[in-house]
Amino acid sequence: MKSASLVLVLLALVVTACGSHRTARPASATDAASAPSADVGALEAGWRTDFRRRTVSLAQFQSGGPGKDGIPALDRPHFLPIAQIGFLKPHEPVIELVLGREARAYPLQILVWHEIVNDRVGGVPVAVTFCPLCNTAIAFVRRVGGRTLSFGTTGNLRNSDLVMYDRQTQSWWQQFGGEAVVGRHAGTRLRQLPARIVSWQAFRSQHPDGLVLSHDTGYSRPYGQNPYVGYDDVNSPPFFPAAHSSDQRLRPKDRVVLVESGHNAVAVPFTALAKKKRIETTVGSLRLEIRWQGGVNSALDASHVAAGRQVGSAQVLAGGRPLPFSEPFWFAVAAFRPHTRIVR
Repeated sequence: MKSASLVLVLLALVVTACGSHRTARPASATDAASAPSADVGALEAGWRTDFRRRTVSLAQFQSGGPGKDGIPALDRPHFLPIAQIGFLKPHEPVIELVLGREARAYPLQILVWHEIVNDRVGGVPVAVTFCPLCNTAIAFVRRVGGRTLSFGTTGNLRNSDLVMYDRQTQSWWQQFGGEAVVGRHAGTRLRQLPARIVSWQAFRSQHPDGLVLSHDTGYSRPYGQNPYVGYDDVNSPPFFPAAHSSDQRLRPKDRVVLVESGHNAVAVPFTALAKKKRIETTVGSLRLEIRWQGGVNSALDASHVAAGRQVGSAQVLAGGRPLPFSEPFWFAVAAFRPHTRIVR
């Protein structure tokens, strides 16, 4: 297990060699216990955002290091058929998104460097997102009020989670949950899609006609390398402060299956699901069947994604129908959904 200091040294080396990425000292217990203090003037500089409209205090945001679009979203993604993919290993994690008759895989070895892909799948405009700091892989519909939005990275964080912005109104959107928190769209929530993390071998087996996001991104990045070496040590705190860090029902970076319905949320720890393989529970009025799937590597462990330890993944069904869910670290759930019920 690598120490936090070694992680930061490795991150600094990657940043120097390859361009902007997030770096910070690990948050101390004291930091995490309180909301971050933001330079509000600095946060507002250079934006056309309507800062008068917001659902949270601007003091809750802080810079993640790179500035606006410093971690570049992919706006013109290129895809290849499965037969032409040679850069993925069997247990590497990819985000699977199936809409209509179209199936696409977004390798985390690419998403860890870009965090957002603006795409169109099955005729639906989508944003496929991944926040490495929270381990949240979430896909959203990009339509809001009859208008199609495109998303980029603000360079800011809230509770150590990616804050996105739409280029049309420059509203700020929390990646965790997909809600606009600042700007014209404040209070609006994007519709989440049933995307999930699966292994490359599972995707190619289940979707032989699927398409895969390629390395042809227009950017020079060391795809396949992990700039967050050792970050997902379950006992380590996040790099940046997060609210409710005193919630010790689970370890900070325990992976959980999070399912939300209205104002209700339920979390199933991976440790429990891996033992039972299948757990039935409820959230709101929904009866859930949560299934364990092994054979998936962590993207945030070893220096190369393909060499990460196996952590598994999940599938969530209600009446046989796949449901949207995410697989965040516990600290993010505690920060954003402190009243979540844990099912073991």
